[in-house]
Amino acid sequence: MEQNGKQRTKGKEQELARERALVILRVRSGAMTAKQGAQALGVSRKTYYQWEERALKAMALALENHVAGRPCVSTDEEKETLRQRIRELEKKLDLAEKTLEVKELLAAYEEFRHGGAKKTEGSARSDRKDHGDH
Repeated sequence: MEQNGKQRTKGKEQELARERALVILRVRSGAMTAKQGAQALGVSRKTYYQWEERALKAMALALENHVAGRPCVSTDEEKETLRQRIRELEKKLDLAEKTLEVKELLAAYEEFRHGGAKKTEGSARSDRKDHGDH
């Protein structure tokens, strides 16, 4: 029930705002004077001119070209610092993964270059014994 009352109040406020806008447009078009507009709205000329200025500023703002999409949200400085740190760590991780990949490739190349499996230290000693190299 409270919600219903708020909707009625909002509807009345919108209706009142439209009435004010209509009077302001009539004054601006020369169909009535500012004094007549103020009387029609039941306010002083000073208040009328304040409303007119606010209305014209709002209209100008509403008619500006804006970038499509959601407006940018200001980012929290701490969040931005953390995002930057994440980007740095991702770069380091990528570099470490590439380094590891290069090391594995070099090891495979060395193995290939030496004709297959590398000889172990023990098998190298036994080869020397067989050839009399001790």
